[in-house]
Order: sequence, then C-alpha cells, then structure tokens
Amino acid sequence: MKIAILGGGGFLGRRVADRLAATGTLGGRMITGMTLFDIAAPPAPKAGFPIDSLCGDIAELPEAAIPTGTDVVFHLAAVVSAAAEADYDLGRRVNMRGTDAVIDACRRLVAAGGKPPRVVFTSSIASFSGGQSATLDDSAKQVPANSYGAQKAAAELFLADATRRGFMDAVSLRLPTIIVRPGRPNKAASSFFSGIVREPLLGLPAELPVPDDFKVWVGSPNSAVAWLIHAAAMDTAPMGLDRSLNLPGLAVTVGQILGAMDQVQQGASALVARRPDPAIADIVGGWPASFTAARALALGFRPNEGLVDVVRAFVADDLEPTRRDRGMS
Repeated sequence: MKIAILGGGGFLGRRVADRLAATGTLGGRMITGMTLFDIAAPPAPKAGFPIDSLCGDIAELPEAAIPTGTDVVFHLAAVVSAAAEADYDLGRRVNMRGTDAVIDACRRLVAAGGKPPRVVFTSSIASFSGGQSATLDDSAKQVPANSYGAQKAAAELFLADATRRGFMDAVSLRLPTIIVRPGRPNKAASSFFSGIVREPLLGLPAELPVPDDFKVWVGSPNSAVAWLIHAAAMDTAPMGLDRSLNLPGLAVTVGQILGAMDQVQQGASALVARRPDPAIADIVGGWPASFTAARALALGFRPNEGLVDVVRAFVADDLEPTRRDRGMS
C-alpha cells in the first residue's frame, strides 16, 4: 500500500505520518511507501518503508506528490480560517484550486489503469453557521458565514462528484476545533482555544477574545488522527453519494476548558486575560456549538475522550516538545 499526505508538514499531517510510520500498516495492509508533500519539504519519520518528502505549490501539484500506485491520499493542505478571510485570493488558490489539482492527479491515476484512490479530506465545522444556540444533525444544510467555510463546503461537493465519476473514493471529515495544538499560535480564528491552555501550561500569559460561557465543538489531536486513519480504511459503501461526515466531538464552554486545565495544573487559568476581540468573535461565533454526529458513530468513528483527558494528553505528549520548539528548555 502506498500513501500520500498533502500538508504532510502540518500539525495533523506530521501526526498521521508518525502514526503510520510506527505501525507500518493501514487497515491491515502493509505500507510499502509514503510521499509527504507541503510548501516546505516535511521531515520524514523513521519507518520500515521508503518515504519521499517533496515541496511545492498544491495548486500546481507535481505528479510526484501523488505517484503512480498510490492507494490513499490524505488531503490536509489548507489556508486556515482567519487567513482565508484576510486573503481571499490565497484562500481560493489553496483551498479550491488545490483541491482541483488533487482531483486531476487522481484522474490521471485512473486513466493510466490504476484503482481510484481513497482520498481523506479535512473539511471543517466552519462550513456551517447557526451559532451558539445550534445543535445540528446530519441532515443540516451547510450555510457558511466565512470564506474558509465556503471553500471547504465547495471542495466537499467537488470531491463527492469526483467519487461518483469514479476518479477517487473520497471521505470528507468536518473536523471540530482541535485542541490542544502544540507549538506556536497560527492564523486560524480558533487558535485561541488551544492558546488558553497551551500558553498557561508553559507559564505564559494568554488572551481570551470571547466570554467564558462561549460554547465550542472540539476534538483532540489524538481523536483527529484516529478519525483520519479510520476514514482511510473504512468501508465507504454505506455512505452512498453523501461523502461528508460530522464527527463525534465534545460540546464544551470556554469556562469548562479552563476548569479542565485547572484540574490538571491548579491555578493555571489565572494567566488567561479577558480581551474581547469582535473580529475573532464574529468568525467563531457563527460556527455551530454542537452536532449529533449519529452517522459517523454508526460508521465506526469513536467519540472524543473527555476534556480533562485531552489536557492531560497535551501535558504528557506535547508540553515538553513545545517548550523545545519555542526555545524554552
């Protein structure tokens, strides 16, 4: 089995690559090769199979990024929410034209006699609106309130149509807000949800742009990786034409996130300063606060672990690497 990870240098791309390199298998099949692609060549983990690391522009995707014989493509490359809102052209180029390039690459594989590859795409709950009062079921209509969400929703449709036409076998996962992300803050509007945990646990101040009773649908890094790998190996026949899934995350408030952190490290939340930011609040405030995710559960996606366990996992797995990355130890 050959695997390609587009966005292989990003947070989730690195984690998926590390997990697959460690196990050497996917869905019970031996991995025989992996290609990592990003705007800068991603670091290759140690593995018992060859790994190629490439760099380039996803909108002009080189053929080597999805080589002949590729069985699974993780399409994780994206311009994130606030960045896509601030730079409309960049968001369209990466999130839309990049997805077009992935479809064209899969078409070439099939035209050359290959099997349609499984394509696992990271979409987002930002493709919905509804706000703090919303709990959406699997039949909810996508009505994005930001350019990033619109680009993700459109990409889902293109990938579903490419699946119908036999170019690929796509599964689009509408990820919750992922916490706690290690490393440094990024340009996502939701970055502060990780920042209010990561920074205090590092002993640093953090700013909170929304009220403590603000509700958010979250998932952990460990659950996100498990969901991506499950999507790469699952039976997609029961999905039919609808290739998109809402995932079984957690509906929590900011106050509950801070409370979970204090359970792990008493008093850490004292480093969080309330600094209202209407621009950020306007973006994240339009996202639904809860989903039923019944379809994903029926298809074997596991529920997210509890909030305290999410914080403990960050401390156990990512706190010291984040210190090193930021030159703090």
